[in-house]
Amino acid sequence: MKKLMLKVEKLRVVLDGETIIKNLSFEVKEGDVITILGPNGAGKTVLLKTLLGIFPYQGKIKWNPKARIGYVPQRLPFIKNFPMSVEEFFGLKGISKEDTIKLLNSVGLKGMLKKCIGELSSGQFQRVLVAWALAKNPNVLLFDEPTTGIDVRGEETIYSLLARMKKKKKLTMLLVTHDLSVVYKFSNYVTCLNKYPICRGPPRKILTPKMLERLYGEEVKFYTHKH
Repeated sequence: MKKLMLKVEKLRVVLDGETIIKNLSFEVKEGDVITILGPNGAGKTVLLKTLLGIFPYQGKIKWNPKARIGYVPQRLPFIKNFPMSVEEFFGLKGISKEDTIKLLNSVGLKGMLKKCIGELSSGQFQRVLVAWALAKNPNVLLFDEPTTGIDVRGEETIYSLLARMKKKKKLTMLLVTHDLSVVYKFSNYVTCLNKYPICRGPPRKILTPKMLERLYGEEVKFYTHKH
């Protein structure tokens, strides 16, 4: 039987007087890949940050005591002329030069060790953040649209890496994405969220055209390219 990694019960999040999430309950077991789907403003990013302890909440969030969590934000503003190399950035986390090189290579950033953070493109920086999240060998990864700003080739590198890690290390993942190809390929379960839970279950079973219309409205387009 797979270990329970996370249990959320009757979660409610209120920020600045506005209810962002209400009555959300779900469980995540070891090795599961759970995708959070929903329109903009549905509370997806707030959910991930609440699970990380950033926002106050009502209800219960219970992590497995052995959970080691890595997080890739959707965006992280950075100063263009930030006076720090990629190597120094990883050094802040106590990562050796050798391990930093391996991490950078794994996300398709070979030769970027001495590059200044401020000189990176947004896509390159996003891949640095993915490598950063993997640096301490987490067994749980929270990804908020991890390929934001990355071109198709870069996306393939990231998702191929995730596929290998899922297979070899029994990683548990919570993923926010609008790419249904990724959802179908990687996810065990989908939680549909629009401030309150709409549906939950295996993606090919619950993501019917009718359910997607209910979740997003009539006029909605998804990314469906191959990985």
